Amino acid sequence: MEKNSVGVLGAGAWGTALGKVLAGKGFPVQIWSFEEEVANDINQAHKNEKYLPGVDGLPENLRATTDIREAAGGKEFIIVAVPSLFILGAVKNILAVPNIMEGRSLIGVVTKGFITTDSGPRLIAATLEDYLPGFYKNNLVYIAGPSHAEEVGRGKLTGLISASSNAKNSIRFRELLSGRLLLVYSSLDIVGVQVCAAMKNVIAVAFGILDALKDLTRFVGDNTESLLLAAGLSEIQTFGQAIGATHAETFSSIAGVGDLDVTCRSQWGRNRRFGREIILKKIIEKYHDIDDVISHINEIGYLPEGAVACKAVRTLAANKGLKLPITQSVYRVLNRETDPMTMVGELLEDVMKVTG
Repeated sequence: MEKNSVGVLGAGAWGTALGKVLAGKGFPVQIWSFEEEVANDINQAHKNEKYLPGVDGLPENLRATTDIREAAGGKEFIIVAVPSLFILGAVKNILAVPNIMEGRSLIGVVTKGFITTDSGPRLIAATLEDYLPGFYKNNLVYIAGPSHAEEVGRGKLTGLISASSNAKNSIRFRELLSGRLLLVYSSLDIVGVQVCAAMKNVIAVAFGILDALKDLTRFVGDNTESLLLAAGLSEIQTFGQAIGATHAETFSSIAGVGDLDVTCRSQWGRNRRFGREIILKKIIEKYHDIDDVISHINEIGYLPEGAVACKAVRTLAANKGLKLPITQSVYRVLNRETDPMTMVGELLEDVMKVTG
């Protein structure tokens, strides 16, 4: 197994951006693409115009394949960057790869969200550990932070957190990824970091709805959005601590407030865009409920993970008896139980109770 060899599973924007960073450090990187045309674009034109447009000059040592077992085979490090809806199927396809069977590869996950199982929604790392060989129990690494792929791919200074129950594995991924323009910090709070990464997308949908209303109403402005951000962070922390987050400082770190801020405010934020387009383009009006939205999510043209995460968080919160007004409001909009304007009025009343 070649030292510092990396397999990236998923040739979307984030997988491609990380592949570029690692290949730029001189590491041999092989990226798996489900789509042959994307693999050809990476190998022949050295770009990924479909998922990371405007980022040219991918390194020669970043090679793409449509064979997921080839991408994972013989790699010291494997980074899983497959969307949450498809991640379990992808991981099941590499279980027979020898270095996975023998636990010789370190596995890091950058996918945000939850996995739906027969027993309900679960956090990604714990679910994957149940399917992977026993070597990986409590040894996976989860990597997140305020890190839009579009900016990482363009070389903008970015910070990440590498979280794992195994401190050594966290440090090894930190060392792999760290560079002049990519600052990586370690954490033992793998639950808290995952919760922040997933729930900030739900808050960003609400933020996008409010952002669209700034131009349409007189009562929404920057102050209103900051009110929502404060309440959103409180909601993330409440949920995270209820399901096993171990460090309160996770929520005030770049994994928490940092990722929440960039997801809500950045031009690259897909979930913010989704919220805006619920108002401006009425993009969910043709769907019956949230399940209909999720089952047709590919029709949207980009992947708003917040829609999927919203349903999962609501289910888990109900099991814990938690009141999460922002999540509940976004759910009601996506489930076509209320219109966005009504939701905003009700939400702001609830938010003032939380933050007042």
